[in-house]
Amino acid sequence: MKAHFIGGGIGSLAGAAFLIRDAGLSGRDIMIYEAQPLLGGSLDGAQLANGAYSLRGGRMLTTDHYECTWDLLSSIPSLEHPGLSVREETIAFNLENPAHSQARLVDRNRFKVDVSHMGFTSRDRLELLRLTETSEETLGASRITDWLSRGFFESNFWYMWQTTFAFQPWHSAVELKRYLHRFMNEFPRIETLGGVKRTVYNQYDAIVRPLEDWLKRQGVQFVRGTRVTDMALEQEGDKLRVRQLVLDRDSRTANVRLEDGDLVFFQNGSMTDASSLGTMTEPAPCLTKADSQGWALWETIAKGRPEFGNPSAFNSSIPESYWQSFTVTCRDRRFFNQMEAFSGNKAGTGGLVTFKDSNWLMSVVLYHQPHFAGQPNNVQVFWGYALHPDRIGNFVAKPMSDCGGADILRELCGHLNFDRTVFEDAICIPCRMPYITSMFMPRSATDRPLPVPTNSVNLAFVSQFVEIPDDVVFTVEYSVRAAQMAVYQLMKIDRAVPAVTRHDKSLAVIFATLEKAFA
Repeated sequence: MKAHFIGGGIGSLAGAAFLIRDAGLSGRDIMIYEAQPLLGGSLDGAQLANGAYSLRGGRMLTTDHYECTWDLLSSIPSLEHPGLSVREETIAFNLENPAHSQARLVDRNRFKVDVSHMGFTSRDRLELLRLTETSEETLGASRITDWLSRGFFESNFWYMWQTTFAFQPWHSAVELKRYLHRFMNEFPRIETLGGVKRTVYNQYDAIVRPLEDWLKRQGVQFVRGTRVTDMALEQEGDKLRVRQLVLDRDSRTANVRLEDGDLVFFQNGSMTDASSLGTMTEPAPCLTKADSQGWALWETIAKGRPEFGNPSAFNSSIPESYWQSFTVTCRDRRFFNQMEAFSGNKAGTGGLVTFKDSNWLMSVVLYHQPHFAGQPNNVQVFWGYALHPDRIGNFVAKPMSDCGGADILRELCGHLNFDRTVFEDAICIPCRMPYITSMFMPRSATDRPLPVPTNSVNLAFVSQFVEIPDDVVFTVEYSVRAAQMAVYQLMKIDRAVPAVTRHDKSLAVIFATLEKAFA
């Protein structure tokens, strides 16, 4: 038996690990095809040629959720702490650096907003309750704005929830409902982000590198510089089997024939597809799927096969799915010192600081330092993002999408009323991500395939664009859970996939949530 993984993101890496750990498959019989030089997909992080660091985003974890992720990481050894798993290493790190934000929202006058109350009206509470209790069948492909009134989007709760999870008002009502249920226990502490757990470094260094190292030692074959452009599907009665993969390796075509027992795991779609980086003086280029071909294979195999999903539900409206992030590399502590003094949080303990009156809806977060393995002691790195990069700035008279890093730092200084000299030796790298919240787009129930479609013999989907009841996209957990479900189903493994923890069924959580909603 051979297992072929299309894409080298966390779904594929997790799937390969589950095949080895729980199915007993030899790592030498597993191939992972990846077009990019680095593995990890959206869990990236790198130092650029100019010495600056760049990462597209940072993932928040919680120990109250992420059941499949912790199950996986409990089996992966730490690279820096012999005898500890990545899970144990991460939990120990968070015990030493607990999150408790003291400046979650900041207004136009640089006042830290009182976020002890959610700012709901009676109408807001009733509409939110109606949304959380309406069935997904009824919600269908409706948008959040179809269920909540204009005033709700000015509440403290919405500013915090929106920027914590990157929701937009025009996104799927179903996805918001799922988040409200999945993270109901986070609702009473959303203003402090007290439930958030961070990895020791960025997720590439803290999760991907240890996982890649473990897989390599098991003999897994990583085939880089390779794109799978097509797959030959054979009809067997009412079932479909993948018989051949077509590869593009350095512009040369190669075919891989699959035997009866072979399996294919496909990462369909990508939230960071067609991402691009800018410089201090130049904005990030505007790329689309035509530039990257990242959606092409899913579009090809889904044509005429509704059980394989509908990619056009997610990739057809870049203005509704894109935003921009930026990574700042500081060569002295001036900004960090002033930001820590202003926020009341030492770097690594505060979480997001959101400028609620920012036209760009900008947020920044100061990570625990170092944030990259091997980062020099005199360097600090922080990250930020804006949900409305198409709007004119408050202090820079152009949209963020037209800005280089220097303009972004000027806008940030304006919101904080900091002198620009705090960034005298800093480098800011803008990053445009046209599909970053594509998985939140309004959709119908059949637009996402099951991890293993009912008519599939040997093909599984492992990504953010599959259908998993009760769980939420835009999390590491979703890809890992999809991979575990797919592996267990295709390999008929007699071990239960860890269940989604239903905090929304806990009376204590429900009472705490109601108390917070009426505060």
